[in-house]
Amino acid sequence: VQLVESGGGLVQPGGSLRLSCAASGFTFSAYGMSWYRQTPGKERELVAAISGGSGDSTQYADSVKGRFTIFRDNAKNTVYLQMNRLTPEDTAQYYCARTIGDYWGLGTQVTVSS
Repeated sequence: VQLVESGGGLVQPGGSLRLSCAASGFTFSAYGMSWYRQTPGKERELVAAISGGSGDSTQYADSVKGRFTIFRDNAKNTVYLQMNRLTPEDTAQYYCARTIGDYWGLGTQVTVSS
């Protein structure tokens, strides 16, 4: 199993980023996927999760509801996190995980700053 995140970077407050997580080594469509984030000194927190198959079911942390969208493309074995109206509080290392964390990527850094 391999999960590789990309798309992080530096963005101004109010801006947008789209994170991608390319998956390999398993039947991607059969598994739910999730995004977590972590800042130094804090526990890793669940940001968003999506069910397997067509991804009809999603869930979000209260802090990102209405701003972030998780979606998947099973043809590309990729799960995405569209992040809009970013704030400095969204600054963190973002991780992709299979289901709710049996496998993890190495993460991608998102920094929101003017």
